[in-house]
Amino acid sequence: MKLIFSFLLGLLFGFGLIVADMANPSKVVNFLDLAGQWDPSLAFVMMGAIGIACIPFYVLRRRATSWSGEPMQWPLLKMIDRRLILGSLLFGLGWGLAGICPGPALVLLGYGSAKGFAFVGAMLVGIIACDRCAPKT
Repeated sequence: MKLIFSFLLGLLFGFGLIVADMANPSKVVNFLDLAGQWDPSLAFVMMGAIGIACIPFYVLRRRATSWSGEPMQWPLLKMIDRRLILGSLLFGLGWGLAGICPGPALVLLGYGSAKGFAFVGAMLVGIIACDRCAPKT
């Protein structure tokens, strides 16, 4: 049941990325290009997604278990530290350079896109490197 639920939600997320054109790297790059052909539509997509996501987060914060029966797990750390800032900077730099973040990369992978394979490969290398090199908290 959990696997089916996760699969359906992943399909819904991927479908949303395709409909919003967020799997198109040039869409993201144009959003970040303030001095060039700036495209503000990504900001509207983000605001809509945050607004919609607030509702289930509000409801789920009051529950001890998820809808699939698993215990709810919320982040325990609330401090902004050097590790979070460095990770955010690296994520933003990579997103700005490639125009791809992990969700759209998986959609591109599903399309069989070379950019998707390259991004997911680099992402996996980064995850493994971080796991092996970063101090455990």
